[in-house]
Amino acid sequence: MKTKVRAENYIKFLIYAFVIILINIAGITLSYRLDLTKNKIYSISDVSKEVVSTLSEPLTIKVFFTKNLPSPYNTIERYLRDLLEEYSINANSFFNYRFYEVSSEEESIGKDSKINQEIANNYGIYPVQIRAVEKDEVKVKKAYMGLVIIHGDIIEKIPTISSTEGMEYKLTTAIQKLNNKISALLNLKENIKVKLFMSSSLKLVAPFMGIDDLPNFPKQFEEVIKKTNQKLYGKIDFIYLDPSSNPKHAEDLKKYNIMSLKWPELSKGAIAAGEGAIGVVMEYGKKTIEIPILQVFKIPLIGTQYNLMKADDIEEVINANVETLIDINENVAYLSSHDTLKIQSPLSFDPMGGNKQDTLSNFRKLLYQNYTLKEISLEEDDSLLEGFNCLMIAGPKKEFSDYELYQIDQAIMRGKNVAFFIDSFNEVAPTNQYYGQGPTYIPINTGLDKLLDHYGVHVKKSYVLDESCYKQFVPPQFGGGEQVFYYAPIIKNLNINQKLDYMRNIKGLVVIKNSPVELNEEIIKKNNIQAYSLFSSSEKSWEMSGNINLNPMLIKPPANEEGMKKMPIAYILEGEFPSYFAGKSMPEKKVKTDTSTDTSTDTSADTDTKSESDEKKVDVSKIEGKGAFISKGKSAKIFIIGSSELIKDTIIDEDGASPNAVFVMNILDVLNNKVDTAIMRSKEQSFNPLNESSAFAKLAIKFINIAGLPVIVIVFGLFAWVRRSYRRKHIQMIFQKEVR
Repeated sequence: MKTKVRAENYIKFLIYAFVIILINIAGITLSYRLDLTKNKIYSISDVSKEVVSTLSEPLTIKVFFTKNLPSPYNTIERYLRDLLEEYSINANSFFNYRFYEVSSEEESIGKDSKINQEIANNYGIYPVQIRAVEKDEVKVKKAYMGLVIIHGDIIEKIPTISSTEGMEYKLTTAIQKLNNKISALLNLKENIKVKLFMSSSLKLVAPFMGIDDLPNFPKQFEEVIKKTNQKLYGKIDFIYLDPSSNPKHAEDLKKYNIMSLKWPELSKGAIAAGEGAIGVVMEYGKKTIEIPILQVFKIPLIGTQYNLMKADDIEEVINANVETLIDINENVAYLSSHDTLKIQSPLSFDPMGGNKQDTLSNFRKLLYQNYTLKEISLEEDDSLLEGFNCLMIAGPKKEFSDYELYQIDQAIMRGKNVAFFIDSFNEVAPTNQYYGQGPTYIPINTGLDKLLDHYGVHVKKSYVLDESCYKQFVPPQFGGGEQVFYYAPIIKNLNINQKLDYMRNIKGLVVIKNSPVELNEEIIKKNNIQAYSLFSSSEKSWEMSGNINLNPMLIKPPANEEGMKKMPIAYILEGEFPSYFAGKSMPEKKVKTDTSTDTSTDTSADTDTKSESDEKKVDVSKIEGKGAFISKGKSAKIFIIGSSELIKDTIIDEDGASPNAVFVMNILDVLNNKVDTAIMRSKEQSFNPLNESSAFAKLAIKFINIAGLPVIVIVFGLFAWVRRSYRRKHIQMIFQKEVR
């Protein structure tokens, strides 16, 4: 009997031990984390999950950290472990990470730590100095706090991690940078189709259009595609479609916005009336990009001209559009003509402190992290505005011709997004430095106003001044007090549109010399455009127009508040905009006259030649073109703000951590259709100001803090005294009854 009981106990023990082991295994493999933070800052975003789940080659992250670091650095390693674990859970099998414990000491360290130290140094990770408080003393210590990301033969490193702020964004964008092109191409579910539509009938009229090389274009195009395909892992399928010879291809044309040409009988009947089409379509999945390869423009006295895309341009355009189709680093086009801000201006060292007012080096650095900058000059470059999703026009001062406006308008019609940073005034410094003489503000007329007015938005010729603005303390030697800069409004949380996901975590901004932006509600409603006000000034703001003088010592708020109101400062418009040139004739392109030509040469010999060529000349204006002009195109976005100061180094910090920098980069992401990246960037904003409280609320809280605790103690003491008195009386009454 005893043996049976003992056996049962052993069996029970083994079962319990087995259950405990299973529970432990389940606890290890089925771990669950709950992120209770408002912005889910301890959970990786969807874009991070997508990046690590689409790796096509092994990617390893090696983290080098020194143990037992003092506060606040001791939490960084823990945060990194949790973050990389989150990546690992959502990644495929190619993702790996490893932590190396690295001692910053050079002597008296173990063999393993010394090896780790050498590995870190080989990757370019070196110790940094940090401050530590030990035994009531402030000491300086050395510590390793860096990581490297290895993908194939390429290494990306973050040498110093001194904060957890924005770490997910840095890691994800770094992985994207390494992984994007290779993995995106290798993971394509299908090849990218490049369709060349070109009617063979066009070959008849090509010589009269000045494009003699048109018959050879399909072969040249195919050669370029073959060359490009070698760099793109053979992921391009080239298809040549001739609508003239195949009716089915003519039907396919209707799905796209391809240029079609129609001509009457030409050259005294030698060329029969006909029609044709030419253009390129790139397709991947549901994404389609139409590339016009034949450009049409008018030149005064010369007439209509045709320009066929060159082979070098084809390769560039195909490459750029492949990246757009599969979401690799997109191009951001920047207008470099028309006296816009110089984005590539070299940095200059100023021993007196440096004047960085007009430099865009910080913005350029942040831009290059995720985008490729493509400068475009409408004055010198005849190429079409193609190969990008977003065009930036920042601070133009020179007037746009109608043809240049036409190019911008048609880019928007083709679904390109445009960011307008419009300055209303040109600040001209005085030539003679008389005491107290300030700059002159001359209104700028670029002609963009008529384009924007047609789309339903207008930048006023005035500046926004605001009582909620930047204030600078004046040193005592200069009189003390504070200097108020009303033309530098501080945008508070309540005046920022928090309904938009990419704006939700931006809690404050500073803008300078901004003009108010107005909507034409009637046009917006008529065209079914979605307009989002991004932020506005406070209710105590007013306008300065006419004679502009921004000397802060001479600006005073209005005596009464009747002229004060909240004014929108930045908008995003989204929808299918109608073309400004709909119903108008195509504007003519201005041609630079070549004055260097020697007109004194004998022209008599050329007379016969000219007369012969005149006989052969055909009026190509009779050829009607369709599809080259788009009266109402694809959905596009327009961002507009009444100042270009927002992207200057005076506003944007080098690390991109300030709310202003986050806002600008978020706008670029939104205009490049990367809203998820914008949300990821801004979810860890360190600038979280308290909500504004009324004067009464502040006074009440102050009173409670000072007098609240003593009052509570007094009330509790009174309650205890009354209770004790009552109890004493009650006991006395009991004893008095017993005595009686």
